[in-house]
Amino acid sequence: MENVEDLEKICQKIIKLDPKMRSARIINSRGHLMAGGMKKGLLSLEAQKQDEMMFMELALRVRMRHEFDSEFGIVHFSMSYRDKVIVMSFPLPQDDVLLVSSEKDLDFGKIPFKILKIIEPLKSKMTTF
Repeated sequence: MENVEDLEKICQKIIKLDPKMRSARIINSRGHLMAGGMKKGLLSLEAQKQDEMMFMELALRVRMRHEFDSEFGIVHFSMSYRDKVIVMSFPLPQDDVLLVSSEKDLDFGKIPFKILKIIEPLKSKMTTF
């Protein structure tokens, strides 16, 4: 994919979209963290070992969602509204994924579309999606 420095800049740009953002991470197709992390000053709600499991599960889920692309079209993002946070995932080329978390009171009607605009250059640079 892109170089790590560029990916880090994208994650920071996403975190700065709104004060309620908690994290922005880019996970590769094998479930390994490539770039990003928690917003400075915040602690993750889960342990590092749980992060690794969550990343692997997310990578698998993103690959599995392609099964329905011909029926429903491609996935642009998915969102989970949980008791403690909102979690959003954005498929990227080569089955990588952007994982974003925020506080529950984030305006989730607008932020995902702002994120899509930020990651659009990533998608357009890649030949496989």
